[in-house]
Amino acid sequence: MSIALLPARVYAMRYEADGIVSVELRPATPDVVFPRHAAGAHIDLHLANGLVRSYSLFNPQEDSQRYVVGVLNDKKSRGGSRFVHEQLRVGSVIQISPPRNHFALNEEAARSVLVSGGIGITPIFAMLQRLKTLGKPVKLLYCARTRAEAAFIPIISAMASSNVEVAWHFDDEKGAPPNLVEMLAPEGADTHFYCCGPGPMLDSFEKALQSLSFPHCHIERFAAPAAATKPETERGFEVELAQTGKTVTVPAGKSILDTLIEAGMDCNYSCKEGVCGSCETKVLAGQVDHRDCLLSQEEQAAMNTMMICVSRCKGEKLVLDL
Repeated sequence: MSIALLPARVYAMRYEADGIVSVELRPATPDVVFPRHAAGAHIDLHLANGLVRSYSLFNPQEDSQRYVVGVLNDKKSRGGSRFVHEQLRVGSVIQISPPRNHFALNEEAARSVLVSGGIGITPIFAMLQRLKTLGKPVKLLYCARTRAEAAFIPIISAMASSNVEVAWHFDDEKGAPPNLVEMLAPEGADTHFYCCGPGPMLDSFEKALQSLSFPHCHIERFAAPAAATKPETERGFEVELAQTGKTVTVPAGKSILDTLIEAGMDCNYSCKEGVCGSCETKVLAGQVDHRDCLLSQEEQAAMNTMMICVSRCKGEKLVLDL
């Protein structure tokens, strides 16, 4: 199940806003080739302290052989963002994953509205650049607590044009959080809406679009909402690994991922919350109890893949392509 990692050198680090730095990565050796990425994609950084963390790419997808991520020094950091800010240095070589994209941009949409909150601007900024390049009508609603905490303000301001509309909302200047229903209501039902930011903002965004009967809702979460994590059942189940023929028993209270790791398997994972997609695995048979925040309702109903860090089995057994 392990994927091939890419050795990358930290080529540059840049202050972008209060608490936010960008990290530019390039191939560590001439024989390494970075795969192309698309707006909305993210990569995993395998840090020297043993942690694996996912960060969105914000540089244009037309860029070749470089990835740039933005990292917020989160006050609630579990060690990843703190390591990047305090210990990662230019010239360091780290391992990274190829890009994954569960927040893909629909380039054929007649109009797009992009909503970002705080560090959520990173994938949104990539989308804005792509839509401007394509000449597609797009509106950006950029929200942050303060102007000092908002990255990329000068370059985004310079991007405003006949097809690119930019609106700002800073809580300390407005005196209140954004009213998303009021701000999104003038749009049409054929518009595609994208949002990335803190959990409460994403919840408000989804409720706003639902109340307006706007169907094209796309979100990306950095952490699982409390409502998305169900209590573990008291019943265990079996998982058959099709590639080896081995069967393991997943007990109540333990994830498939942790069970496989304890069984000696080399598994890809990062967040362990069902939001990054690192552990996505093909399902060959069985009924999945989906608990992730990535797959659409249609994808979950198809039961072709699952996130083994959080999702479980509805029945007695699953067969996975492992």
